[in-house]
Amino acid sequence: MIPPHVIKSLQESIGKDSVITDRESLLCYSYDATRKEAIPDLLLRPGNAEEVSAILRIANQEKIAVVPRGAGSGFAGGSVPVQGGMVLSLQRMDKILEVNRDDFYIVVEPGVVTREVQKAAEAEGLFYPPDPSSVNFCTIGGNISTGAGGSRGIKYGTTKDYVMGLDVVLPSGDRISIGTRAPRSVAGYNLTRLMVGSEGTLGVITKAILRLIPLPEKIVTLAAVFSDLHNATVTVGLILRSSIRPLVLEFMDRESIRVVRDILPVNVRAKGEAMLIIEMDGTAGVVEKELQKVEEICKRSGAIDVELATTPSDRERLWTARRSVSASLYKINPTKINEDVVVPRSRLSDLIGEIEKIAAQYRLQIVSFGHAGDGNLHINIMTDDKNAEEYGRAQEAVKALFEATLRLGGSISGEHGIGITKARFLPMEIGEQGIAIMKGIKRVFDPLQILNPGKLWP
Repeated sequence: MIPPHVIKSLQESIGKDSVITDRESLLCYSYDATRKEAIPDLLLRPGNAEEVSAILRIANQEKIAVVPRGAGSGFAGGSVPVQGGMVLSLQRMDKILEVNRDDFYIVVEPGVVTREVQKAAEAEGLFYPPDPSSVNFCTIGGNISTGAGGSRGIKYGTTKDYVMGLDVVLPSGDRISIGTRAPRSVAGYNLTRLMVGSEGTLGVITKAILRLIPLPEKIVTLAAVFSDLHNATVTVGLILRSSIRPLVLEFMDRESIRVVRDILPVNVRAKGEAMLIIEMDGTAGVVEKELQKVEEICKRSGAIDVELATTPSDRERLWTARRSVSASLYKINPTKINEDVVVPRSRLSDLIGEIEKIAAQYRLQIVSFGHAGDGNLHINIMTDDKNAEEYGRAQEAVKALFEATLRLGGSISGEHGIGITKARFLPMEIGEQGIAIMKGIKRVFDPLQILNPGKLWP
């Protein structure tokens, strides 16, 4: 429970309408895409950096937990208030403050939806490449906090590669500006990069300066369907070893295709064991040459069908289907455990083989899709959490998946973060000494441990 005098102080600082206590509202902010739930004691909806600062100053004085939250679309439980306290929603801070065509950057508040950033850039002939599957509703603050990736990472990198500078409110309520609007800086420790992926445990982002690049002249999209899963993964390697660097190289297995088949364009609904969605971008002449070469590689590697999305609507249908896979998997089972492991690109086929072994060993259905060009797959273990015995096998399968991933030289999280769902597994990857160093950094920023407690490590 939040003491009445704290609620009064918050109301005086940010306004009564921004301090919310009714249970219905609290329930709406108690969970994220993991469906894990913990009801907060209070919901706060500040409108600017000054109000965020006031909130954290009060929380720090009273030693009350604060959980920053964007759209709540995360897959690791990072915004779930597992220790109660106050959820600090940044959705009202949703302004695009500047688009600078001369110096190629955009300045935004954390609550801006990622697709709106892309649209604002494109209106000026510029391009913001990070493109997570939740692009139409996730927010920039959440993207930065989790180090979000997306389908275009293979060519252009992920969110971390586009964050030039940040305004951050520390747990004490103090405000700092880190980074720069200049193309580069090596002035001391890179505090900007440290904030990226910190999952709201070190500070609250109130403004971001994001790098932009020129908008590509042309983008072409094709879908290649394969009768054999491993032929598809081999094709990924062949494309990457060619002189082509695709904009997108996405993978979907049989079940991923099946659950969204009705959304797909009619000409790519053929039955297959796997599908690759491939995009190339650049000047018209270069793109046409790359398209021809990619089609040849796919057919030579056993593709039973290679179809070009010839209209904007066909391209949009392909991407709607791909972005709908995760939610559509609930057609198979009421519960899914969604992991986002990543391995070196050359070990992708080995990862698929390990997944098949794990599925057989634990007698579970496992569905895979994701960013094959980066070696980053979303592995969905389909189960029923009301069946204790089966759910126990699913939990054992998660550990086996992470062990296999690390043996292949990979990481247990490519873009979702650690949150609460992977906290107990983090020492497997970085070791106890690494955990100790991270905890030391946390103490420097947040000595009273008020900011997003219970996340990252056990």
